[in-house]
Amino acid sequence: MMKNFVLIYIVLLLPFLMKAQDITVRAEYPSVVQAGEQFTVSWTINTREGEFIAPVFEGFYKLMGPQTSYSQSTQWINGRMTSETSYSYIYYLQAINEGKFVIPPAGVTIKNKTYYSDSLYIEVSGGSTKQPAAQPGAGTGQQGEPQSSPAGGQISLDLALSRKEVYIGEPVSAIVKLYTRVNLSGINEIKYPSFTGFLKTDLETPPLNSLKQENINGTVYGTGVLQQFLLYPQVTGEITIDPVQITVLVQQKTGRSDPFFGDFFSTYTTVPQAVVSKPVKITVKPLPGTKPDDFSGIVGKINVKSDINRDTVTVNDAVTLKITVSGSGNLKLAEAPVLNLPPDIEVYDPKITDEIRNSLSGAAGQRTFEYLLIPRHYGDFSIPPVRYSFFNTSTGKYERLETPGYRFHARKGSERGSEMTVYGGISREDVKYVGKDIRFIRNNAGKLLKSANLLIKKQSFRLAYPIALLIFLVILFARREHIRRNADITAVRNRKAGKVAAGRLKEASACLKKGETDRFYEEILKALWGYLSDKLNIPVSDLTRNSALVALAEKGISEEKIRNLTGLLDKCEYARYAPASSGTELTAIYENASGFIKSVENSM
Repeated sequence: MMKNFVLIYIVLLLPFLMKAQDITVRAEYPSVVQAGEQFTVSWTINTREGEFIAPVFEGFYKLMGPQTSYSQSTQWINGRMTSETSYSYIYYLQAINEGKFVIPPAGVTIKNKTYYSDSLYIEVSGGSTKQPAAQPGAGTGQQGEPQSSPAGGQISLDLALSRKEVYIGEPVSAIVKLYTRVNLSGINEIKYPSFTGFLKTDLETPPLNSLKQENINGTVYGTGVLQQFLLYPQVTGEITIDPVQITVLVQQKTGRSDPFFGDFFSTYTTVPQAVVSKPVKITVKPLPGTKPDDFSGIVGKINVKSDINRDTVTVNDAVTLKITVSGSGNLKLAEAPVLNLPPDIEVYDPKITDEIRNSLSGAAGQRTFEYLLIPRHYGDFSIPPVRYSFFNTSTGKYERLETPGYRFHARKGSERGSEMTVYGGISREDVKYVGKDIRFIRNNAGKLLKSANLLIKKQSFRLAYPIALLIFLVILFARREHIRRNADITAVRNRKAGKVAAGRLKEASACLKKGETDRFYEEILKALWGYLSDKLNIPVSDLTRNSALVALAEKGISEEKIRNLTGLLDKCEYARYAPASSGTELTAIYENASGFIKSVENSM
């Protein structure tokens, strides 16, 4: 009986003993991981009370979390009782880039007091990057399809270039290819680099519906091409192309295999995993020597041909000169040829027509320049040969092409037509020497009258100066008052808190119309927490539920409004892990959030 009484006494006393212990927040994490590796980070707190504050995982991709677990143990050693309570928060992360990273401390808030853990120091190494043996043609300077290979590991991504050293303006083909040795259920997101220093053309790429099996140095990979590009370098020097980043959905088996049926009745779960390619460097060489004056800007191999549509026209009628540039290279950047025509021929800007095909081997086709030539005087005219230079990548030299010259005759039009206004030039036979440089129309000075109404004598003109000075002083005072008001950042945030929250609620309304429930709850929480931070002048890093509720009470907000806010936050946070709510409930949450913000604005 006495034993039972002591046991009951201990059980009743146990919670008080637990509260009396010191609060600790202990972190467990690996100090070194490899790029692309998945790992866990956990924080253990020796109490169940309080609100956990997770840090920002900058530099890492959060796959899942938090997962929580609770444990409690009691021991008797030499007649002395010890009790341990732990509450753990576990996050699953993936390393993205190499380097040394610091994750800020996590914390737990208990009775308006926050306890913090230590910072997390994690070094991300390059990982296992053993490359297979070089394939023929890979990394050479010869044009062809890019040769790619896996970077090692279960899943890898490769950005392969057709060559690593080119001239400026010379096209380079690029392929983004995925390699995997595990089952994938899809690709969630793809982020391509900006390709700074290049002009980029997207090549037509078939959609990736299935992976192709490839044997690479004895290892079988499932491979697929995500996207193909054609790049034209626009600057010289060594250019680094940033990595491509994708998020794939990996199928992982849950539970153990059945000893009789194997994996037939196994269940699988989908886990997101970030995959990043390696940065790629390419050397862009300047064009050697001095560029010719008639350089077209083309780097490649081309031919030029020309023709005119007729050799006899009437004055003010048009002759069409067509120059066609065909071949391979950066034809999209080809400049229009320069025509050296007589002044009696008026020429318009050319009409440019492109028939260019883009592929992994480069761009090929033709660009046509169609000029409209109009003679403004009758007689015989000649079109001089047109010179057109380009840089031949196969020889490494500038080469000049030349079109033949043409002649055509412009005959006189009708007498009525000869009296019409000439728009481009002047008929030289119609200009006669008059013996003077200037022909005067009138020689007398004419009558000069004195005006009776001078602007300077008007009363309104005299009042304009003091009025302008007064307006200047008013604007100066208003400007200084505006600067003074905006100097107080805290007051500015307080004034604009309602406007900023209204913008976030508008975004939540758009998500509600689109049926994006998860984003709707996220935008509602952003609007509420952002409004409380700005209105109560509490930094985001120090803002907790307890601190916000205490500050609202100090500002005179009624308990009913505070309870409404607490219920609204609970609904939104719970809904992120619960099944989707109905449209009526979502609309009610939106109206409650809007009503709370409006009521606080009116009260404060």
